[in-house]
Amino acid sequence: MVPNNFTRSCCGLRMTEVRLFSTCLAEQFFPAVPHAAAAVLEGLRVRVRPVRRAFCCGQAPFNEGLRDEALALARRFLKSCEPGVPIVIPSGSCTSMIRNFYPHLLAGHPKLAARAEAIRPWVHEFSQFLVKVLGVKYVGAHYERGVAYHASCHLLRELGVIDEPRILLSAVNGIRIFELRDAAECCGFGGLFSVKFPHISTAMLSDKLARIHQSGAETLVSNDCGCLMQIGGGLHREGSGIETRHLAEILASR
Repeated sequence: MVPNNFTRSCCGLRMTEVRLFSTCLAEQFFPAVPHAAAAVLEGLRVRVRPVRRAFCCGQAPFNEGLRDEALALARRFLKSCEPGVPIVIPSGSCTSMIRNFYPHLLAGHPKLAARAEAIRPWVHEFSQFLVKVLGVKYVGAHYERGVAYHASCHLLRELGVIDEPRILLSAVNGIRIFELRDAAECCGFGGLFSVKFPHISTAMLSDKLARIHQSGAETLVSNDCGCLMQIGGGLHREGSGIETRHLAEILASR
């Protein structure tokens, strides 16, 4: 869906406004990510207003069966946003929670469910928003390193975002793209999965790290901070020099 307040001219997009939802993982552990996402959007003449009164979509308690806690976080998010203004999220995981799982969480709360349904078409993952809504492929980024892209499970399987990150990366000046073997395999994070099933999670991470090393890449890029935390932690423990970066950070590079 392309919101009707996005109008195009021969010179590109006219100034419009979005709300940027940073997510709790980004705010706590990857604060450079929302700053980079905002910089990219502002560079495209989009006015960015942060979602300030909500910090978490509620996915972690929802997945653990803590419905009351998840409901409180969902209510807070929904009160912080309004239909008619695009909500951009640098996370496939959180985007999927809001778009795909709020209907289940809010099934017994008609007013909240109606508000979630009204907001749902305006919720976009970052790369999806750039390519599908703004119609942008090139943002003027410059990054002279070899990069491999890891697609997070929620982004790939729950949102169907496949090509958008690759389109954006391929247009970055100076970049060299390296392909991962078994690229669609999970890194093993899965939120609480990595806590509840650490041995399985560690085995999945080991496979992913091996693929990253085999690729020859100098930087591993993903769209989800959970994946960056899992993979970055594994690389650090190995003493590897391979960096991890969110897609927004690459696109904000000059």
